[in-house]
Amino acid sequence: MKLKEQLKNLGLSDEQSQKVIDEIIDKQYVSKADYDAVSEENKTLKGTVADRDKQLEKLKTSAGDNENLKKQIEDLQAKNKKAAAEYAENIKALKIDSAVESAIRDAKGKNVKAVKALLDIDSSKIAVNEKGELVGLDIEKQLKALQSAEDSSFLFLRSGSFRGVQPERSSGKEPGDEFPEKGSYEDMAAWFEAHSGDA
Repeated sequence: MKLKEQLKNLGLSDEQSQKVIDEIIDKQYVSKADYDAVSEENKTLKGTVADRDKQLEKLKTSAGDNENLKKQIEDLQAKNKKAAAEYAENIKALKIDSAVESAIRDAKGKNVKAVKALLDIDSSKIAVNEKGELVGLDIEKQLKALQSAEDSSFLFLRSGSFRGVQPERSSGKEPGDEFPEKGSYEDMAAWFEAHSGDA
């Protein structure tokens, strides 16, 4: 039984049931960008834990020599510090990519990769705040410039009226009204007879 039906069975009206469902969806929905960031973070953390477990096992086997052990610990600390820095940089790049792609989709970009290639993005000068907004990059300004530029405006959906032939506003001729240029003599004579009062 679906949730809406269950809520109706409890005595809620359609409107009340929909409000409950909307509230549940609002609180449980996670954007794709947030999901991708958490998923990537999870994969990286699992890999890091596995690497550190291997390092600890290696340390256990070589616990006999104190000097050798100290050197290995220092090496591992340096490697772990480097891995933590790389991890932080990867997460920052993922968040920046997600925020840029989201901004492109909001600007109605047709092809995210193509539009992204035209943007001037220097990730060393950019940060992403808790809300997922870019700090240090005026993406909206760049996107508006691309939308108005003659050589890149085709990459965005245009809002406005439909241009071109509209079926209900065709030339006003009914099918079969055209002069049969490649027809037989009988076809041409029938056409002249049918349209003799039009002229």
